[in-house]
Amino acid sequence: MVKKVLISLVRLYQAYLSPLFPPSCRYQPTCSNYMIEAIEKHGLKGVLMGLARILRCHPFVRGGKDPVPNRFSLKRNSPRSSNE
Repeated sequence: MVKKVLISLVRLYQAYLSPLFPPSCRYQPTCSNYMIEAIEKHGLKGVLMGLARILRCHPFVRGGKDPVPNRFSLKRNSPRSSNE
């Protein structure tokens, strides 16, 4: 139930707030999609993962692929370690 509410909030952001700003996410998947995947995989801990990801998303970062890891982590996930 809590997961659904949190995911709904992110989807509301995607539908109504995100279109008001130019695309600026440096990562694949986008930060909002990352947040949804993290919540689906890790529950409430996924919110922390999503917030950490948002803090990493700034103009001075290289960006690139950063999939949601299978294990809880607040660090950037390299594509190689996503098969854990």
